[in-house]
Amino acid sequence: MKLGDIINSIGGGCADRRKFKAVQTGGPSGGCLTIEHMDLPVDYESLGSVGSIIGSGGMVVMNEDSCMVDVAKFFVSFTENESCGKCVPCRMGTQHIHAILEKITSGKGEMADIERLKKIAFTMKQSSLCGLGQTAPNPILTTLKYFEDEYIAHIKEKRCPAQACAKLVHYFVDADKCTGCTVCERVCPTGAISGGLKKPHIIDALECISCGACFQNCRFGAILRK
Repeated sequence: MKLGDIINSIGGGCADRRKFKAVQTGGPSGGCLTIEHMDLPVDYESLGSVGSIIGSGGMVVMNEDSCMVDVAKFFVSFTENESCGKCVPCRMGTQHIHAILEKITSGKGEMADIERLKKIAFTMKQSSLCGLGQTAPNPILTTLKYFEDEYIAHIKEKRCPAQACAKLVHYFVDADKCTGCTVCERVCPTGAISGGLKKPHIIDALECISCGACFQNCRFGAILRK
């Protein structure tokens, strides 16, 4: 059976007719694949040839709202916590990769970080004592291979294309759409929004922590993000 058959025919595809972006197979240490891999047979050899694994047999399907750099960080944080710490490549490798990805998603990355990630990941695959350390780099290596443009956007443009990385997303109010209902002001955890009843509100960029609460609760589309 092909990967696309499982995702679309059995799984029903992305919810709400959202655009498919990636699928991660095999559990937390599996690789992230693209729409170009939909005709790939789901077997050990085929998935291995493109940087992923059968692993636990699980699949995580992602739409365009998923940031692949953030996804890689999420999965490596899991393997970092699961590492027994016996061998240095796995124990330190997952820590260093997590730190670099945190740096990139915070808007502090540099182009040299991409090569650092690759070097650490390849060292882990070749030198770790068990399967956890040997496969933990898969999400990093595959996102670097198939979604490198997202890494570059985070590093060079200080921008998250998926608008998922909080420290790279900025919120502001469209005064023409704001009705002054005060909902955003009331849900803001830091008091960064002000304006008063039936008056256009404003967001204090210095106080805003980019949690997205205002964006999620505004019923008039007056909260914008970029």
